[in-house]
Formats: sequence, C-alpha cells, structure tokens
Amino acid sequence: MQVLKLGGSVITVKDQPMTADDDNIRRLCEEVKAAWPTPLVIVHGGGSFGHPVAKKYGIAEGFTSERQVLGFTRTHQAMVALNTIIVDTLLDLGVPTISLSPSTFIMTRDGRIEDINLEIVGRLAVKGILPVTYGDAVVDRTKGFSILSGDQLAVRLATGLGASRLLFGVDVDGVYTSNPKLVPEARVIESLPLDKLDGYIKIGEALTTDVTGGMLGKVSEAKTAVNAGIEVFIGNASKAGVILKALRGEAVKGTILKR
Repeated sequence: MQVLKLGGSVITVKDQPMTADDDNIRRLCEEVKAAWPTPLVIVHGGGSFGHPVAKKYGIAEGFTSERQVLGFTRTHQAMVALNTIIVDTLLDLGVPTISLSPSTFIMTRDGRIEDINLEIVGRLAVKGILPVTYGDAVVDRTKGFSILSGDQLAVRLATGLGASRLLFGVDVDGVYTSNPKLVPEARVIESLPLDKLDGYIKIGEALTTDVTGGMLGKVSEAKTAVNAGIEVFIGNASKAGVILKALRGEAVKGTILKR
C-alpha cells in the first residue's frame, strides 16, 4: 500500500483561480498508470480551486456568520470540480478510479480528524480500484466546519491503512535549507532527521494563497507517519518521471524524512 499526495501547486495554476494544469495532470496520471497495478490511494490539494474560496469566506476559522454557509458549499464544490478532472483523466487512461469526498466519510474536531471510515478506502484499494480523495471543507464538531488539509488526510490514510510509503509530490525538488523561491543558494536536504528540524531547517511557507500551511505544514504533518515507521518521500511532481520512479521505489532526487 502506498499513499500519494499531489500538491495543489502542481495540478493547478495557483495564480489563476479555478485553473487546472492540464498538462501536469495528464502526465502524472500517465505515470500512475505506468506504475499500476499497486494498492494505491491518491490525495490531492486544492491549489487555485479550493484555497481562494476558503480564504474568502474564512472557512478554516470555523463557523462565525451565516455568510460562510454558502462559502462552505462553494469551497467543497470547487474541490469536486478539480477532483473530477483528475478522476476523468485516469478513467480515460483505463485506470479503475473512484472519487471519494472527505465530507461524506470524515468528521473533525478543532480541525483534526476525529472520525474516518478507513474500511471504505482500504477495501477499494486492495480490490484494484484507485481511490482519489482530496483536501475538503468538512463538518467539525466544535467549530461547525473546518478545512481538512490534504496533507493531514494523506498522513492519516497512510498510518490507518498501514502503508509502506507516503509520497508528497510538490513543485520543488524536496525540502530545502531555506525557501528556494526566495533564496537562490538554498540546497536540497536529501535525508532529514525530524529531531533536527527545529534546529537548522528554515522551511518557507507557501508563496501564494494556501490555508493549510505550505511546506512547513507538510513536514509537520508527516512526523506522525515517520514515527509510525512509514517511509516518507518529498519530491518534485512538476518534473517528468519523478513520481513514476518514486512509486516504483527507484532512486530519485528528493527528500526522505526519517526518525
């Protein structure tokens, strides 16, 4: 079992609202097909679909006014639209794929997953069906509703399903010593011990609208998976062949998180 998280910055054009990166989506779906069959679950981010809407209505802060009710549903529908593009592409390539909406099988408390039906996801995956789910606006027991990040969901699926590997496909070559989009001399850290994270790593936040935490949030979420003995890899899904090699367990440039 493997879990693949595709970042919103890879599958959408982040500075153009509701704009999918069709070329990247097609290529990544082809790479998934080339690595098939394998028990696999895909989680994707929101990019220019979910994030701008969620930020506009303040969904991540929870229910504070009636105007947010429409925003909650619009955020969810934006994610459905992006998910449909990915699922349709995989189906067109002949990969048996099914969309799973987190708002129908997950509830949070204070923004953290409290209830999740892992049996549904696991049974689909082991039967040779590829579940594709995503960060979503979900019901929250204390806040009314919240934004469930794709990173948190990917880690929970990996730990709950007993995955051997968790792959994060981002738009840079891995975790850097500082934000490579701001600091040209930043270098990729090929092996990152989590106990060194706070001491010498300066991980930049996302440069565009992101209500779920950027790279720092990704690594922070991934700690749980690493501590559970799951191999965590962060690599550049914008580059051809990286995800294919990672799914096959081949050596490829990126960052491996370890205890």
